[in-house]
Amino acid sequence: MTKTEIAKIIDHTNLNACATEVDIATLCAEAKKYGFASVCVNPSYVNYAYNLLSDSGVKVCTVIGFPLGADTIDNKAASAAVAVDEGADEIDMVVNLGYVKSKNWDDLYEEIYAVVCAAGEVVTENRPKPIVKVILETCYLSDDEIVKCCQVAQEAGADFVKTSTGFAILKDSDGKLLANGATVHAVELMKKTVGSNMRVKASGGIRTFDDAVKMVQAGAERIGTSNGVGIVE
Repeated sequence: MTKTEIAKIIDHTNLNACATEVDIATLCAEAKKYGFASVCVNPSYVNYAYNLLSDSGVKVCTVIGFPLGADTIDNKAASAAVAVDEGADEIDMVVNLGYVKSKNWDDLYEEIYAVVCAAGEVVTENRPKPIVKVILETCYLSDDEIVKCCQVAQEAGADFVKTSTGFAILKDSDGKLLANGATVHAVELMKKTVGSNMRVKASGGIRTFDDAVKMVQAGAERIGTSNGVGIVE
């Protein structure tokens, strides 16, 4: 793949808690310059980013239930609807990991379905139906849990499954921080599970062009990264 091809599938991301309007303006300008697929920002900046990008082909993506996934189903759905109303084209929602670990697949389905429906029911003139991506936080999950989450997300009508938030905290027995982002193994497993019915987004720890290419070769069709400029340059 070329760097131009990679740029077209990058969600250029700034989810820093201390991000300012200046930071988001820079993010949007970079996205337009390099032709990234979208900018991914926190919900409070959706409308700001939407106005900055209205004259471009760059989409606005935001996050719901981020980064823990532990919000209520109603709050996730309501937040998704507000975000779409304010200009979000894409919604990246974090699953409730408690549901996954408890094998509470019915509630997992209900929360994904609720977000898909809430996002899709907002009237958006001259804008396509919003895309919903489901963040699994794969570093916390077994292979069987990853497969089941993908199956539930597909049944609930989501468009993508996504590996990670990049904010997970995973430690070994000595307290050393472990990798918390996308892996080739997880992406391959997710793509094998969903096939052509859904797409896969790899996110978390992707910092170089080679990293991005490996994820695409494993089956990813979108890359989430805060280092988009570094990757394409």
